[in-house]
Amino acid sequence: MNDTAKPKRPDPETARRALAEARARKAEIDARTEAAPREVDGRGGLDPARYGDWEVKGISSDF
Repeated sequence: MNDTAKPKRPDPETARRALAEARARKAEIDARTEAAPREVDGRGGLDPARYGDWEVKGISSDF
């Protein structure tokens, strides 16, 4: 195997489709978050489980 071989670049069209899918998924999650009822006596801010994981200060954990 050649150590100087360049890594294969991802297909630009595949990358565009993946980014578009990620934007659509995030928009759907944001729409559900906006429509959710307000939490009474909660911690404030966005729902920490809005992406399927528990998230606080940008760090997520999956339990």
